[in-house]
Amino acid sequence: MTQNSVTIRPLRASDRDAWAEMWTDYLVFYETSVEQQVYDSTFARLLGDDPRDFNGIIAEAGGRAVGFTHFLFHRHAWKIEDVCYLQDLYARPDVRGTGVGRALIEAVYARADAQGAPSVYWLTQDFNATARRLYDRIGVKSPFIRYGRA
Repeated sequence: MTQNSVTIRPLRASDRDAWAEMWTDYLVFYETSVEQQVYDSTFARLLGDDPRDFNGIIAEAGGRAVGFTHFLFHRHAWKIEDVCYLQDLYARPDVRGTGVGRALIEAVYARADAQGAPSVYWLTQDFNATARRLYDRIGVKSPFIRYGRA
């Protein structure tokens, strides 16, 4: 599979089962899980039309969903324009290294450009070596350290 054989398109209601399967695998990788009501709420938001809602994109190859990304636009105190947060990115293990992840990130970059958002940012865990090899080629590592509520 090459990046050219991947179709990137908006998430559709008919993608629910494939999306849920991939999102489950994504959450397992990050050693977490969520309740069914969170699946329902997240999917509804991904398909919603509220500007505060998340956006969803699917990568498809051979008629099969092989990856996804979730992203949103939000205000930033240091910029006039909104910025884009790429929250989740997943490619099925059998397509990793074939350009699916890059294609999804570039699709988010294109959406950010279309929205006039000057920056796209994302987080990953330090143990995510496979994805970090891509991120090191397509992005710039920030010196920031993330903290959360205790």
